[in-house]
Amino acid sequence: MNAIPSRISNQQQAADNPFVKLKKRYVYPIGGSHLLNDMMTVGIIPALLPLYKQIFNLNYTQTGLIVLVSYLTSSVMQPLFGYLTDKKPKPWALPLGVLLTGLGLSITGYVTNYFLLLLAVAISGLGSGLFHPESNRAVFLASNDERGKAQAIYQVGGNFGQSLGALIIPLFLLSSGLKGMWVFLVCGILSFVMTVWMLPWYKDQLSNSVKLKKKMQGKSYPIGMLLLLIVVILRSWVQIGVAGFLPFYGQEKGISLHQVEVYVFLFLGAGALGTYIGGQISDRFSRKAILLWSLIVSIPFSIITPMADGILLPIVLFVFGFTILSSFAVGVVYAQMLMPNKISMVSGLMIGFGVGAGGIGATFMGAISDHYGVDVVMHLFTIFIVLAVFATTLIPNDRKL
Repeated sequence: MNAIPSRISNQQQAADNPFVKLKKRYVYPIGGSHLLNDMMTVGIIPALLPLYKQIFNLNYTQTGLIVLVSYLTSSVMQPLFGYLTDKKPKPWALPLGVLLTGLGLSITGYVTNYFLLLLAVAISGLGSGLFHPESNRAVFLASNDERGKAQAIYQVGGNFGQSLGALIIPLFLLSSGLKGMWVFLVCGILSFVMTVWMLPWYKDQLSNSVKLKKKMQGKSYPIGMLLLLIVVILRSWVQIGVAGFLPFYGQEKGISLHQVEVYVFLFLGAGALGTYIGGQISDRFSRKAILLWSLIVSIPFSIITPMADGILLPIVLFVFGFTILSSFAVGVVYAQMLMPNKISMVSGLMIGFGVGAGGIGATFMGAISDHYGVDVVMHLFTIFIVLAVFATTLIPNDRKL
């Protein structure tokens, strides 16, 4: 029977194997499923809006509602699903969740009215909301002593899936139209196959977890958790701010939209690289220190970004993305340490609600842009980061948890 990864490893195991590596045969397939899941939700839904708008003859409010439904069912519901499954885990949600994601998305290509379109998007979002808490718990159980590395693999899968979603539109769907959406059911089935085979192992791990629950219990730090959530929200505001408003700012400076899109890709791509490296080193160094210094080091680049032009701008954006997002996976593991009995719920808070709150920040920054101009928004990023630095200093040190 496989051992549970955590501080509770018994003394004999510690003597025989002081550092237990993650179980790659489980972590990588879950990361691959995360890629497909996020490609079919946050990756492709926004990119599909022009096609939905044209085919269903929608106005901008109706078009925006599609994103809202997807966000509410996939991101906001994650902490709730996590809370419920922490009380009673649902192993079947791991393969079934992402299958529903693909099924719901594929149905959007064949519905005949707007209401059914929203219903199909909601089914897809609920599938994603089910998948994330259980997949995070499974990654936790398979991580052993490499929790940061395991979470990094998982998160990079999701980040790459988000980027991949936008590429599918010009490469495939512009020629096939919505009638080609059946391909996402195939993706859902593929992801189902990638995860369903590990259910016996997963159930076995959960059984061990129940038996050793008393030993796994540790002190919770709700105030520290709240502070970390604030940090994650502020960081997501910076991320969505750069990705969403840099194109408008670039156009004001006379940079072509195509060129600015390349710059945004550099920012997000560097963030994915930073996520992986940050997660790797977090198994050796203090997670609070990595979170704090990733924010501090990013400040000069947030200041320079609005003033940079020419060849300097893409260089600054690459380093900015690498530094600010290098703590992405670190934050999830840190949250799990602050609330050790709520693994799925806090993962949902960090990945679902915390990151999804970037949408609230986008609305706020949009209002600022309407009244004061995009240039002001570009200077807000530094303020967000400084506030995040202050909040991070108040979080309990993970080495003392």
